[in-house]
Amino acid sequence: MKRLYMIGGTMGVGKTATCQILKQKLDNSVFLDGDWCWDMHPFQVTQETKKMVLENIAFLLNNFIHCPAYENIIFCWVMHEQDIVDDVLSRLDTSGYQVHAISLICSEKALRERLQKDVDMRLRTADVIPRSLARLPMYEKLDTVKINVSSLSPEQAADIMLI
Repeated sequence: MKRLYMIGGTMGVGKTATCQILKQKLDNSVFLDGDWCWDMHPFQVTQETKKMVLENIAFLLNNFIHCPAYENIIFCWVMHEQDIVDDVLSRLDTSGYQVHAISLICSEKALRERLQKDVDMRLRTADVIPRSLARLPMYEKLDTVKINVSSLSPEQAADIMLI
């Protein structure tokens, strides 16, 4: 059976690193990071850009879904509200696919340490820390499988998803 992995989590929790490893562990797999669809300068969140990003994500995911070369599609994004997960899924042709909706969660301490490391390496700006921490509790409310990655490596998290 073909599988679609919808991986959510707040900024800095380890979605991209985990999904890159998951892609390597699964046969005939493809990975789309939703952040790629937001990679713009200046970064603008407006009704128009939100609409465009969702349409782009759906277009790409549906193309992957309809391509017989792929059996495993991995998508990650900061999906902190059930409406976001539901909106993305409502745009997809998931017939013949097993959908795995997963949220990566972690402790505030672990998240703060991960983000501070990224800030120190100049990969992120310091304002991401309070924004990401504020979203962390929102993932507990989602209708997703939760994987607590506080003390897990991305490889360990990917292995859990394979079970």
